[in-house]
Amino acid sequence: MPANESLPVAIVGGGPVGLAAAAQLVSRGMAVKLYEAGAAVGAHVADWGHVRLFTPWRYCIDPAARALLEAAGWSAPPADAMPTGEALNRAYLAPLARLPALAAAVETGARVTAISRQGLDKVTSRGRDGRPFVLRVETAAGLRHDLARAVIDASGTWATPNPLGADGLPAQGEAAFADKIAYGIPDVRGRDRETYAGRTVLVVGGGHSAANVLLDLVALAKLEPTTRIIWATRGRDLTRLYGGGQADQLPARGELGLDVKNLVDSGKVTLVEGFAATAVRADGARLVVEGAAGMAIGPVDRIVVATGHRPDLSLARELRLDLDPWLESAKALGPLIDPNVHSCGSVPPHGHRELSHPEPGFYTVGVKSYGRAPTFLLLTGYEQVRSVVAALAGDLAAADDVQLVLPETGVCSIPVAATAAACGERAAACCGSAA
Repeated sequence: MPANESLPVAIVGGGPVGLAAAAQLVSRGMAVKLYEAGAAVGAHVADWGHVRLFTPWRYCIDPAARALLEAAGWSAPPADAMPTGEALNRAYLAPLARLPALAAAVETGARVTAISRQGLDKVTSRGRDGRPFVLRVETAAGLRHDLARAVIDASGTWATPNPLGADGLPAQGEAAFADKIAYGIPDVRGRDRETYAGRTVLVVGGGHSAANVLLDLVALAKLEPTTRIIWATRGRDLTRLYGGGQADQLPARGELGLDVKNLVDSGKVTLVEGFAATAVRADGARLVVEGAAGMAIGPVDRIVVATGHRPDLSLARELRLDLDPWLESAKALGPLIDPNVHSCGSVPPHGHRELSHPEPGFYTVGVKSYGRAPTFLLLTGYEQVRSVVAALAGDLAAADDVQLVLPETGVCSIPVAATAAACGERAAACCGSAA
């Protein structure tokens, strides 16, 4: 696209992966413009700042970002220490964004609401590759359209949580009682303490987000003994969360599952398995959550929905995307990360070719590239953007030399052979050598 070479590469999202992409571009001397909707970089990370990661610092820092920071006199935190989200922002993301080379490229309070090709909708093919991308950007000063030679979408999924309803749709009454429902990982021991102290709280979800909420609620209950905790999971096999233990190369992740199992075994948390929420209704000032087959939980005072997140596909509606039909991930990644097949958390190396789309110059990276799959690690995103930026720079040898070594999770709920037999080619493609 010779006519567009003077335009910057646009990055949507100022989280860890978006900033890593900016660092990679700056390191190669390429023009970059990063848009962050929040008031500061790492806005989504700040929302769960009270949560401690189960990955230590050595897995949280992008190599290109490290090089830029160290050249400016920055010292990395201890490699084996595990940061909270707040520490990740304060000690890494904020200093990275303040570097002069990046500060000039980062715009906060700038929300990208749509991306297209200048003068063309997605139907038109002729001359498409030669047109720059146009980004609709909303700021406090108003609406504008910016141009870019390529776009890296690192906007994540945190802002679009899955609903309470087990069928993927909001449960009946979910919107009406939104003031008593939280999504993700509320800070029940900190800023949200008064909302949960002494209440009966229902936590819905079977993953690590739910585990963090449960552990925090139990800690709160030690100080506020009238706090009662109910945990509802859609499935009955909690091996993916409980398992791992000492076999997990990320010890904190293994301990998390074991700690939650101990809470259930000790009776500190009441577990309701096989609960598929369908509706929420009032019971006086409290709530009852109804499930399939006549099941019901309640009355409760608060509900925490920790059922994962999904990508916002409206952003690129006017672009030609190739998505996995059920995960909504980049299509080539679907068979590699399908949670129906495994929960290993080990993903074969992948880069620009798997993250590209029929729209040349547009890439989905970071957790958004995984769609609805829950097994993303920062290391994966950093290697993704290294490969993508190398491809944009025309260095295909570096772009195709993808190296990704992830710590093993120690959690596989189904033996590989049985999984492949049950799920066919998709399972075999996913779990073959990686598992």
